[in-house]
Amino acid sequence: MGWPERKLIEEGVLSMLGVNMGLKEGERLLVVADPPTLEHWPDKDPSNLMDQLERSMLARMVAEIAREAYPDCIVEFYPYPSVGQHGKEPGEALTEKMREADVLIAIVNYSLSHTNARAEATNAGTRIASMPGFEARMFHPGGPMSVDYGQVAEDTEKLAQLVTATERATVRSPGGTDITFSLAGREGDVDTGLCAERAAWSNLPAGEAYAAPLEGTAEGVIVAQAGWYPNLIEDMVFQFEGGLVTALEGGGKVGDEFRELLQLGVDDDTHRARRNLAELGIGTNPNAKQPDNVLEAEKIKGTVHLAIGDSSHMGGTVVADLHEDFVIPQPDLLLDGRLVIQGGEWRI
Repeated sequence: MGWPERKLIEEGVLSMLGVNMGLKEGERLLVVADPPTLEHWPDKDPSNLMDQLERSMLARMVAEIAREAYPDCIVEFYPYPSVGQHGKEPGEALTEKMREADVLIAIVNYSLSHTNARAEATNAGTRIASMPGFEARMFHPGGPMSVDYGQVAEDTEKLAQLVTATERATVRSPGGTDITFSLAGREGDVDTGLCAERAAWSNLPAGEAYAAPLEGTAEGVIVAQAGWYPNLIEDMVFQFEGGLVTALEGGGKVGDEFRELLQLGVDDDTHRARRNLAELGIGTNPNAKQPDNVLEAEKIKGTVHLAIGDSSHMGGTVVADLHEDFVIPQPDLLLDGRLVIQGGEWRI
């Protein structure tokens, strides 16, 4: 990543606060970070620890910029202990603060998007930017935050309408992904990055249309390709039957971590929920480029991403303590047999 430099990010931060979040004078802004706890220090790779610490410092710098630019706002920087897993609940102290804020900026290592804490804050009216894995360079000119969000919103809405009208979807790729599932009755939703309205929430950087596949319908294979997931140097292959992961091959150390999380030989509610095919997402941000940063990679225009775990926060019914996305480069996407994306090129 690189230690954040204020002069390189300040313009992007101010644009985020004004354009994306619509921050107004007198509002309460909460900026949160999740630095690694002491128990993480012995086992984590040093470069991973450094990235997490830099991300927490970036969050603090964003709060400082906001405090100076919006002197009539109540701006709080709140670091909380890292939970170590995407989709895991962060605890009641943070949950309460999230509900009380007008605007939340979550520059974190582990995503809050698919948590009850985020859902409760949204229901309370908080406007939320969920930014797990965010890097300072994303604020730089030409980066994924420096995009025409009006155009992104228009493209994303168009794709979401196509998804809503779809009964059956298929994703294939040169890397080996070949999976089919039902979208019957599921609505396409949008992540446009525009959160000026009460209770709006989005990833930043933004740009995706998404839906939750119908539970129990996914059949086929997802290949998470080397270089398209953090620290993944060997392809990781997920086999799906009846909507669930039934086999996981390859992936090296990353694959071992997922085999531990999924516990394919264990038939209990927790691990079964983690194996669920949870999301179809379609990237729409033309400035997104970085393949091994999931937050950015899943927004790359021309990609598709598929997730396992929790779907309850995007229209599905599976509640899990995990939500993990895998980005598919150069995909073919067929919606009811219509080729909407071919080899990573839009056909709409």
